[in-house]
Amino acid sequence: MKIKIKKDRYIGEDSPCYIVMDAASNHNVDLDTAIELVKEAAKNGADAIKFQTYTAKSLYSTKCPLFSYVPIRPYDLIKMVQHPREWLPILNELAIENAFDFTSSPFDYEAVDLLEQINVPFHKIASCEIVDLDLIDYVAKKQKPVIISTGMATIGEIQDAVDVMLKNNNENIIILHCNTIYPTPVEAVNLKAMKTLMAVFDYPIGYSDHTLGIHISLAAVALGAKVIERHFTLDKNQEGPDHAVALDPSDLKALVTSIRDIEKSMGDGIKRPHELELENYEKGRRSIIAAQDIPKGTQITRNMLIIKRPSYGIKPKFLGLVIGRTAKIDIEYDQWITWDMI
Repeated sequence: MKIKIKKDRYIGEDSPCYIVMDAASNHNVDLDTAIELVKEAAKNGADAIKFQTYTAKSLYSTKCPLFSYVPIRPYDLIKMVQHPREWLPILNELAIENAFDFTSSPFDYEAVDLLEQINVPFHKIASCEIVDLDLIDYVAKKQKPVIISTGMATIGEIQDAVDVMLKNNNENIIILHCNTIYPTPVEAVNLKAMKTLMAVFDYPIGYSDHTLGIHISLAAVALGAKVIERHFTLDKNQEGPDHAVALDPSDLKALVTSIRDIEKSMGDGIKRPHELELENYEKGRRSIIAAQDIPKGTQITRNMLIIKRPSYGIKPKFLGLVIGRTAKIDIEYDQWITWDMI
């Protein structure tokens, strides 16, 4: 299945992998930084950049306990990193100027409405929000493509989200395998789950990657991922919850180059010599060659023959047919033997 993102860009089937940079909280609540994130993502070859539009009040109860790895309340952390919603049209316009896609994950209904006002090309449901079927229903009604991350989700929960989309006659669904550990240890990645998703759902499947480095993303592309999503930062050494697991501009450039190389390397699947191998095919393969001078009229025996390079002579698999034949001409030592000689 192929999903149209805009006039000349699709996700799925033979379309190029769609590469999304997630700014997350790496804007540091600074508009100039957010602008640079958009510019650098576009400059280094990503297809889109995604922000996250939430408020602490709509996202977390003030009574939610601390996560074991964060020293402050989730509510307080989100309040510190939520971006002003007035940024959205500014960043979207900048993306358009750079021939680049912009969107943001909505975490409440107002965010969806704001994103619709600027006409984002697609919506993105974050992993934790996959259980908020009312929010998914609201997004589905917009009839835009929806990318759904599935960290922590079971097949049944993914199916619930898909069913809500279909109830709204919206089949523009892309599903991302994901793990919500930051950073994700390689043993927790479970890339084979992508194959399960491909078998169960008839929609493009991708991977939202939170591992360190780019190698797991590349493995996902080789396995058939149609979307790769990564966190993005200008500097991985900055303080903040998302910088350390993010790609910086040089990482992004390497990721894009490598993904495009992988796509070129896939070929058409037909096993045959490539046209660039022609010289190797002719000079590097073996054929039947005279191991000694063979005078005209001589009946050829096995000891008169050797199999070696190049391949201009009779193929080695016909050795049995050559033995016992008579030389029609004088065949010199080390000359490849062709059918018109015997």
